[in-house]
Formats: sequence, structure tokens, C-alpha cells
Amino acid sequence: MGRYTGAVCRLCRRQGEKLFLKGTKCQTEKCPANKRAYPPGQHGEARRKKLSNYGLQMKEKQKVKRIYGVLEGQFRIYFKIASKSKGVTGKVLLQLLERRLDNVVFRMGMGISRSQARQIVRHNLIAVNARRCNIPSFLVDKDDVIEIKSKDKPKLKIRDNLELAKDRTVPSWLAFSAPELRAKVLRLPEKNDIQQQIQEQLIVELYSK
Repeated sequence: MGRYTGAVCRLCRRQGEKLFLKGTKCQTEKCPANKRAYPPGQHGEARRKKLSNYGLQMKEKQKVKRIYGVLEGQFRIYFKIASKSKGVTGKVLLQLLERRLDNVVFRMGMGISRSQARQIVRHNLIAVNARRCNIPSFLVDKDDVIEIKSKDKPKLKIRDNLELAKDRTVPSWLAFSAPELRAKVLRLPEKNDIQQQIQEQLIVELYSK
């Protein structure tokens, strides 16, 4: 599955707000989004035009894709699944993204960013219901148990990450045990469990045209 491999700080500057794609590193004074609070490029500082309705919809879609590290093809698949599911399409879409295994590992604090959490999953360090899973897009479900299955060295790194992310709150839909490096899915996530402010209705309007 493809992924973005460019400079992530440019994405925050393009978005016009911090997306915390580097986790705790985004909270330092050295963050480029703090130093250059304007879009990247030669004319980024000079050109600041008002967005149309379509522009706002596109910007919100790009924001969500960047937060969860999902490219366009997979994002469209999530939207199709959400549109065919029971419930409000926008809320179901966000629920699907939150249920991704790499996002769950990040929300547990095992990775300081979603990209690092994705790497932890890809390195075959995570087990779901006692079975190893190295698929970042795997969707967890209620009562699933997510835990670390590895030797001591990777566990030490993950415990270091937990210390760095100690100020981050684990969402209420997960019951996380730091000593055991294990979490259980108590329920499916809701919109108010998401950290960033997202206007999912703009995305629904964009894809409904």
C-alpha cells in the first residue's frame, strides 16, 4: 500500500494548521509550522486568497487524509463503505479511520506519531486477539485485544514512546494497560473521541457531487 514519503511539515503549512504528523516533535519551538506560518513555495507568503466552497471541501478532505496517512484511492474506498453503511455517512467515515490498527497503536501511545505506529505494525510487533497482524489498515472491532508480541529491545523503545506520550490522553473507547502493553476495544469510536476538529460534512458534500 502506498504512502506519502515527502516532508510532512510542508503538509501542515499547506493546510494552515498543525496536524501533529510528527507527534511530540510538533510541540517544539523548532517546528517549521511555527517559524513559517504560511503555505510552502516561492509565493506562499504573498498569495493568500479566499477559498471557494469547493476549495474548503477539498481542503477538509486533504486534512483528514493527511492526519490518518491515507492516500486518495483508499480514502475513496472508506467513503464508499461509509455511504453504504447504516448511520450518518460522515461519522461512519471517521469511525472507520479511527478503527485502523496503526491509529489504535498511536492512540495507545506506543508510537509518537501515526507514521511511527504504522512502522510498528508493519514490523510485525502487534497482535490482535493473540494473532500477529502487520496490516496498518486492519479495522479493529469491539472486544478486540491489541498487544505487543516482540522481544525485549522493541518493547524498550515502545516504553520510551509511552513516556514521551504520557501527556496524551488514551480515548475512552480503549482500555489500555501500560505495564502489559495491551489494550481492549470497549466500544466503537465516536466523533467526540477524535482529537482534531474535523468538519466531515464538507467531505460528504465533496464526494456527493
